[in-house]
Amino acid sequence: MPELPEVETTRRGIAPYLEGQRVSQVIVRDRRLRWPIPEDLDARLSGQRIVSVQRRAKYLLINAEVGTLIAHLGMSGNLRLVAAGLAALKHEHVDIELESGMALRYTDPRRFGAMLWSTDPHAHELLASLGPEPLTDLFDGERLFQLSRGRIMAVKPFIMDNAIVVGVGNIYATEALFAAGIDPRREAGGISRARYLRLAIEIKRVLAHAIERGGTTLRDFIGGDGQPGYFQQELFAYGRAGLPCKVCGKPLRETRLGQRASVYCGACQK
Repeated sequence: MPELPEVETTRRGIAPYLEGQRVSQVIVRDRRLRWPIPEDLDARLSGQRIVSVQRRAKYLLINAEVGTLIAHLGMSGNLRLVAAGLAALKHEHVDIELESGMALRYTDPRRFGAMLWSTDPHAHELLASLGPEPLTDLFDGERLFQLSRGRIMAVKPFIMDNAIVVGVGNIYATEALFAAGIDPRREAGGISRARYLRLAIEIKRVLAHAIERGGTTLRDFIGGDGQPGYFQQELFAYGRAGLPCKVCGKPLRETRLGQRASVYCGACQK
């Protein structure tokens, strides 16, 4: 599933081609996504100028003069720019055609994504209860420490909770915990303030670096410019179960936490 760096990479790739452009028409070939695409999306968006393209957690917010298109890439979706009128292949469900002659094309083989319309996106039920963005000053180790008190759940699902902080998915939680030297199985409430301060720093560092590298290419993710991400080449733990730890050389272990595979080093992470 595309995580925060992949979604931010997509945003950066498509924003220069969308912002300031007027929508000529919206072509919907299949409305059957996680939630049905609104029947009146073409009527609402066509003729409007796109003001900005923002990201909130893993949602892309395509802000028009009146209203916002909320897009989610789901498990396997992507948004990329193509020439308007280019013949669509299977799973290419939506084209947002622009007066520039380009079109923003949404592809989603599994159809777990979303394209919804809202006049107040930050109050939308999907966004209203989200925690702070991890790369802002609203998120830090003190927040993690305070919200973890009394929690018996493991620290990895704790930092993946979108009410705690958004966008720390399986890949980047695994990598940040490795970098901070924290065993993902440890109880969230048993970790010290000092270690949470270090963990927050590593979450920020890992996410920022992944964005610089264009995200992580897993299965079929590509960015908005059609290019893959390269952070996968630099992973220390995620997807490396049984391989030697890049720090100490001992085999990495795998367990399951919150129904997710979790890879860690039994020597480096305590």
